[in-house]
Amino acid sequence: MSELELSLAVCDYDHVRDFVSGAVKAEGLNINFQSFTIQEIFHRFTTFREWDASEMSMGMYVALRSQGDDSLTAIPVFTSRMFRLSSFYVNRNSAKKSAEDLRGGKIGYPEWAHTAGIYSRAYLMHEAGIPLEEVEWVQSGLNKGGIAEHVELALPSTVQITPVSDKSLDQMLINGEIDALMSSAAPKSFIDGNPDIVRLYPNFEDVESAHYRKTGIFPIMHTIAIKREITEQNPWMAKNLFTAFEAAKNRSTARMRDVTISRYPNPWNFVGAERARALFGEDIWPYGIEPNRKTLETFLQFCLEQGIAHRPVTVEELFVPQVQ
Repeated sequence: MSELELSLAVCDYDHVRDFVSGAVKAEGLNINFQSFTIQEIFHRFTTFREWDASEMSMGMYVALRSQGDDSLTAIPVFTSRMFRLSSFYVNRNSAKKSAEDLRGGKIGYPEWAHTAGIYSRAYLMHEAGIPLEEVEWVQSGLNKGGIAEHVELALPSTVQITPVSDKSLDQMLINGEIDALMSSAAPKSFIDGNPDIVRLYPNFEDVESAHYRKTGIFPIMHTIAIKREITEQNPWMAKNLFTAFEAAKNRSTARMRDVTISRYPNPWNFVGAERARALFGEDIWPYGIEPNRKTLETFLQFCLEQGIAHRPVTVEELFVPQVQ
């Protein structure tokens, strides 16, 4: 029996490395892997559908599905997961010292449907008690002016957004024109060591861990989307693809816990793995629906509240029935 040819784009992660290298195989599939920056993968797949399957932003995926785009489905493989309290940046000369202080202020962001921003805004809404309407949102590029949304939004009419094309968010934060910015990538001034640009939560790991213990939410950033016509014509392939991703991930987390040798250029890498294991349990990076149902259902609620989703979306409709 000949193997099914499949092109798949995914960023370079240790937890997919053994699959990409061929150390782990997906039964019945001959996969042509492509690896680029995550920004390039998202743009080329969301806009042009260049590959049969691809890593994809959860926010963009939910937005498209909620608008009736059924050309894609997905498997519950979550290649990127990040807590996002590290993504709030402020000017240390400002009076804004906590999330609660941002009520009534100006907050900059690059893209509304960006998954990291969805979780960050949800933290302001549900933990700091600040409705979307009580912030003036300023949209621009992180380090250069102007940026466009990749998906259509259904924003509440009461939400105030000011687009800026001639200044970057970084410039505006330095100049005091915005009170904070939210970005998964650090602004250039922070990277360059500008002493005035600091994180709102310098102890973000402690705060994020406490938030996980309180809510059970381990933010999911990316999933693996597949052209629906392929899964419908080959319903067996989704499970085989999922199984290979799972095997590669398990091999990666085993490496991370290895105290014998320095598998990564960090002498305390295994210490972080031990902390993660204590927090999340034996499987520190779970795939599948049920281990992630709380996070997925809560994220879909956030998407609806923030105008990312145009209608209520269920967890089950996001993923192929063969892998639930």
